[in-house]
Amino acid sequence: MSTSQSKAVSALNDLVEICEDGYKGFTSAAESVKDPLLKSLFKEYAHERGSFAHELQQEIRGLGEEPEDRGTAAGAVHRGWIGLKSTLTGHDEHAIVAECERGEDAAKAAYEKALEGLDLPGTILPMVEKQYQQVKKAHDRVKDIRDGATVGSHR
Repeated sequence: MSTSQSKAVSALNDLVEICEDGYKGFTSAAESVKDPLLKSLFKEYAHERGSFAHELQQEIRGLGEEPEDRGTAAGAVHRGWIGLKSTLTGHDEHAIVAECERGEDAAKAAYEKALEGLDLPGTILPMVEKQYQQVKKAHDRVKDIRDGATVGSHR
């Protein structure tokens, strides 16, 4: 495998992890909030992150590699989702939304890093760019909710 392809696979594996963390984080958040619109939104984002992880894994396989099956617990601290666990126990919806935003901050940063210096092959670049746009959109919506906008706005 070339150095360029090796870097691309590594970056894609990092994105798989951040998407899996987002899936778990949004799923936990959805289970912990009472507001039905917020619950629905978090379920939607969890599903989206799960789909993103699957798409990325398919691309890694398309490059002739097997996606890494790394545990995410240690890395999650750096990606922002770990704080959600302690927040969930209090069921404070504002705090849960704030932790989801922190997780999305980490996801945005991971996508930006992947897109900055890499030469992603073929159809991978447009897919990663599209996912990044969705992550940014979700982040902004969660941030708006945290800042006091209603859940149903900014759809």
